[in-house]
Amino acid sequence: MEREFDYNALMKGIPEFDFQGNAVPSDLVLIGSNAFPLSMNPRGQVLMAASRYGQGRIVVFGHEEYLTRFPVLVENALNWLMSSESKSTTVGIQKSLVSLAQNLSYCTLTTELGDFQNVGLAVYVADAYSVDSCAKELVTFLKSGGGLLIAGQAWSWAQTHPGENPLLCFPGNKVCSVAGIYFSELPAELGKFPVPMQIPSSWLAVSIGKDFKDDLQFLLKGFSEFDVRGGALASEVMAHGPLAFPTALTPCGRAFIAGAYYGQGRIIVTTQEAYLGRDSLSTFLINAINWLDDGRKGKIGIVPQLKDAHHILSKSGLNCQFTNFSEDLSVFVCTSYNDSQRHQIQEFVAEGGGLLIGGHAWYWAQTHPGQNVMTDSPGNRILNKMGLCIMGNTLQGGLYKVQQLMGDGGSGTQPYHFRDLLQRFASHVIEGHSLTKHDENHLQKLRNDCTSYLRMQAHNSSSYTSMVSLLTDMVKEAKIPQVCDTCPVKNTKDKLLHHVGSEVYRVCKDPDALLPYIISNIPHLPTVSNARVRISADTSDCEEWISTGLYLSPGMRTYIAVPQKKRQRLAGKYTTQYLQTGCQTDCLDEADVLKRAPVVHERFALDSDRVQVWSLWGGLLYLIAPPKSKVDGVEFVVQTAIKAPYYKSGQTSVADWVKEIRNAPAPWAELEFENVIITLHSDFIRKLDHPDKLAALWDSIMKGVADLASIPARFPCKEHFVADVQISCGFMHAGYPVMIHSTSAKELVNPEPACTQGGDIWGAIHELGHNQKCSVWEFPPHTTECTCNLWPVYVHEEVLGVNRAKAHPDMTPENRKTRAKNYVKEGRNLKNWRLWTALETYMQLQEKFGWDAFKKVFAAYHSISNAPNDRDGKMNLYAETFSKAVNMNLAAFFNAWGWPIQHNTEEALSSLPMWSDHPMAQYA
Repeated sequence: MEREFDYNALMKGIPEFDFQGNAVPSDLVLIGSNAFPLSMNPRGQVLMAASRYGQGRIVVFGHEEYLTRFPVLVENALNWLMSSESKSTTVGIQKSLVSLAQNLSYCTLTTELGDFQNVGLAVYVADAYSVDSCAKELVTFLKSGGGLLIAGQAWSWAQTHPGENPLLCFPGNKVCSVAGIYFSELPAELGKFPVPMQIPSSWLAVSIGKDFKDDLQFLLKGFSEFDVRGGALASEVMAHGPLAFPTALTPCGRAFIAGAYYGQGRIIVTTQEAYLGRDSLSTFLINAINWLDDGRKGKIGIVPQLKDAHHILSKSGLNCQFTNFSEDLSVFVCTSYNDSQRHQIQEFVAEGGGLLIGGHAWYWAQTHPGQNVMTDSPGNRILNKMGLCIMGNTLQGGLYKVQQLMGDGGSGTQPYHFRDLLQRFASHVIEGHSLTKHDENHLQKLRNDCTSYLRMQAHNSSSYTSMVSLLTDMVKEAKIPQVCDTCPVKNTKDKLLHHVGSEVYRVCKDPDALLPYIISNIPHLPTVSNARVRISADTSDCEEWISTGLYLSPGMRTYIAVPQKKRQRLAGKYTTQYLQTGCQTDCLDEADVLKRAPVVHERFALDSDRVQVWSLWGGLLYLIAPPKSKVDGVEFVVQTAIKAPYYKSGQTSVADWVKEIRNAPAPWAELEFENVIITLHSDFIRKLDHPDKLAALWDSIMKGVADLASIPARFPCKEHFVADVQISCGFMHAGYPVMIHSTSAKELVNPEPACTQGGDIWGAIHELGHNQKCSVWEFPPHTTECTCNLWPVYVHEEVLGVNRAKAHPDMTPENRKTRAKNYVKEGRNLKNWRLWTALETYMQLQEKFGWDAFKKVFAAYHSISNAPNDRDGKMNLYAETFSKAVNMNLAAFFNAWGWPIQHNTEEALSSLPMWSDHPMAQYA
């Protein structure tokens, strides 16, 4: 809001700007968190801008003629630049700007014509051509609270200074660049432009501010490939600023080294500090130091822990010293793990220093759950202002050629750059311009980068808020296609738009205005007010979702009230309580086709007495109880919500369910039984007359699951099924919750056919089996989809009374016998011992020793510690454990199945009677 106030003060009383005429301005490039445009043409070029640096303020005009052409703006600017803390009210004006001094003679401001002196002035006005000799003094004046008004253009200067870098060498840039404003060498188009009510923005402004070929040529001179093979795991780095660029890329466009301009200085970041000491990268590292030093031949300070970097750089003759940060350095070399001096380092670079920084962020992201790696990790607290960000994902090493960074030199193929491709994509969406095949190949990468960038939520940054505004406009122009089961989204463009639309909705200024562009035809459902939800929880080592029986429509807002004392009781010493909207936590980022939005759940920390909750996609409301928390009767009040069909065993009467509850208007319903919760579309339960009978059946099924696993009958955390139109993988998949397709939902609420013919709920119990498995008796990949099938066999036979041969077609005697014979015929090779073939081993054990043997084995494993981690060791432990559980030597049986039974295992079992007539003996 501060920038909006500043903009309004500067634009007060100005309806439009007439830039027509002979004065051709420079296009201004804006970076950092403080710079914002004052005037922008339809091409997205910035003609005037303002910013802050230190305690001071600055206004920049893209041509000196504007100092006299726009007197109202000049007067507004001088008043805005005048610090309220300044003891002086004198405006110093450069000698050459006599006409400006004459124009100001009528106003109340005190003016003084002459060369700059950092004494007695509140504001100084200069052209951009004559500040070379006093640039450092002007920066000091600005930083200490002075105001600067600078005007000029750099495109003609660039024409008369070929080979020089305008960003660093043009006189005006030696001052205003510290505040994130640069005069570029590009002329801006003229016209008559209205003054918008808010800070101007345009999707065309999403562009890079420089062609970085000359920088890359310097950095990559004598260097042909990045050898980053080995065990040092790196992060990815995102070059999101207009003056930031990738310097080392994988073939899919993921950067692990990047550079940037910031003020008068430069930065190079590597996403693994070990790269700073790699002999294979020594040529690049020396080039990087020389690029950062910019010809000063100054002192290179290297933090003491980077001994290998010091060794490599010192060999080149560079003036390297072990030291912590100091202002007398030319280049500072450090890691990204300490931000205690971030403000000093940022000023050091802005005022001309070089920074070489190395480190990853993936470990920080893993050890700081719930925090924003993009803004909160130490390295990014330094780098974000500079247009760079170390991301929380990982990047494997490899051998990467440098040619792709320079483009192909002919066909127009350019290396991936976030802003560059985003502008081309926006042009494709808004104006219909075609994308190249190269661009289309990187749209998935662009989608991920848009998501990461928006999740920075750096609302105090002008660059960020501008980008959010641009993406909001793009979403509005795009006409995002609606996605559903009957109208899937298949092409990459539409998937990108859906993803970006969801992310922009979370962070834009006016999400309600954006909602109709993303979701159309939202049904109006009846609501309830001040719904009271009383919860109790006693969680184990995992969090638990507590149903509220309430639902929010897409875009619907509500407030959750939590009395402070109860909030403190709930959070305890473990973690903050959360509220979640949506039951489908599956992320569909990698899906080729979308039948729903990729991410449709949202979490809100209940860290205050009154929390606003809203979600683009809406969904059921859950309170998330932290691990190891115990609360009883904590009451929440939900201001406005929609009732959902919600049945809970022991609390909901069948009469209330049939008469009223099952007809509640929410499109999602929930059935909560003793040990399992089933969440599905309400259509599946509208005619459910006997939820009590369904509860009894599921209670018996879950008791069977617990019996076989040798765990207490009451689960520490209820299992949870969610049926959705699309899930992230497979026909079903395990986890919390277990995800199944909506087409299978009817089997969960009408499992009676399974009691007579079997098969209908095999898959659901298979996934519950996955959730019971323990790594100590698992041998992946052999048993990944095998041992979980013990549970559907057991439940069908012991609970439902269905013989295993009827429970699943693969369990018929014919199929089982054929698999065993074929396995022997193929040489009893463990590579073939998987799924149904592997299950046959366990079935033969069961048919000989019964289910109680498995229960004893699983119970024994509950108390086993220091179990081996390797496959062979775990298989031998299992053979020994099972043998002792049944008091019989099973070594020959397991050997017959090709298990790698070791001599010490055979010795340990030698005192037990041998099982010699096992089923595999017939194939000896």
